[in-house]
Amino acid sequence: MTEDVRADGSSPVADASAVLPLPLDFEAHYITHQEAFHDYALVYLGTNEAAEAAVHRAFLEILYHWNALLEESNLQQQVWAIVRRVVISQALISFRKRIAQMDSNVGLFVALSKLPPRQFDVIVMRYFLNCDTKRISWYMGVTDSTVDYHCRKARERLGDDVLHLPGKTKTETKGNRA
Repeated sequence: MTEDVRADGSSPVADASAVLPLPLDFEAHYITHQEAFHDYALVYLGTNEAAEAAVHRAFLEILYHWNALLEESNLQQQVWAIVRRVVISQALISFRKRIAQMDSNVGLFVALSKLPPRQFDVIVMRYFLNCDTKRISWYMGVTDSTVDYHCRKARERLGDDVLHLPGKTKTETKGNRA
């Protein structure tokens, strides 16, 4: 394998000028909105490091979709949706890690950390973040009935007695079928 080497012995791969420039309109959008997005992420994530990482990930995704986003009727709404999704996703990942380390007399935190990702997300968003089904379905990109399905399956897996969550119990559900 041969490598291109310049006459001075340097490699063009290591040359910083070889980096492709960002679209000017993207750079302007980044400069204009980065601080507000960082502040939003900081509220959710609690540390500058986590907020910076989330906003960086969001802007990489925005850059990847930049040409398609420019064709949208409301660029800012679409960009905001990406930022929100990335930040909420990072918050859920962080929360999942924290609860796996917590101790609980009833084993709630351990049980939650063992749920499959979609069931975990639905339970956390519904019962800890107080999100309604529509908001959860928007975030997850699934239908309302899929959100309800994952919630039901998570509650079955955890057991209503462990969760002490609001909602119908098994006896109430059976009684309503009659």
